[in-house]
Amino acid sequence: MCFSATASFIVGGSLISVGALTLKLAKEKRELGFALIPLLFGIQQIIEGTLWLSFHYDMPQLKTVMTYLFTMFSHVLWPIYVPFAVGLLETERWRLKAMWIFRLIGVSVSIHLLLLITLQPLTAVADHHIIYISPSLYEWPMMLLYIAATCLVSLFSSHRLIRVFGALAIVLFVIAYLFYTAAFFSVWCFFAAILSLIVYLFFKGRGSKQVT
Repeated sequence: MCFSATASFIVGGSLISVGALTLKLAKEKRELGFALIPLLFGIQQIIEGTLWLSFHYDMPQLKTVMTYLFTMFSHVLWPIYVPFAVGLLETERWRLKAMWIFRLIGVSVSIHLLLLITLQPLTAVADHHIIYISPSLYEWPMMLLYIAATCLVSLFSSHRLIRVFGALAIVLFVIAYLFYTAAFFSVWCFFAAILSLIVYLFFKGRGSKQVT
């Protein structure tokens, strides 16, 4: 998490536990992608906790590795992963067709950001938050497409809780940017990690009416 190593490890460990429970609730193979989201966010928080330790104990090589690992999750994995995971749960044809647009956007965003991460300098600095620094990583046109792939796609789901997940993710993205501009990606990923508890509620409450 963006605030301390201890917080990152607590949140990460909790999400990994929740993720394991969520996976047990998944009944079909097509549900596994969405069920894995809390577990993946937990791993991402553990990575950032380790990054905090690299600052505390002056380990530059570990810092570099963890910086790249975190950004591979935050900038490369999620834009591809979320549209496909949400789409696999969809049964309504028009919604699934719409989600293919977001899948293509997500693939394009991930490839573009991967190139930036690998071809341009990338580093992280820590004060009260961790800030990931790269020359072109946060340009707004690409960030808008990023939001579309990771958040807006969920609003097209036929499942109420998935729509709630997407709507809250957009709100928290805006809050993170307005109040934590320099470190907003780290802060938003923390918010999104906590938000992934909705994934557990989605599977836990599958017996109740969720499709409208």
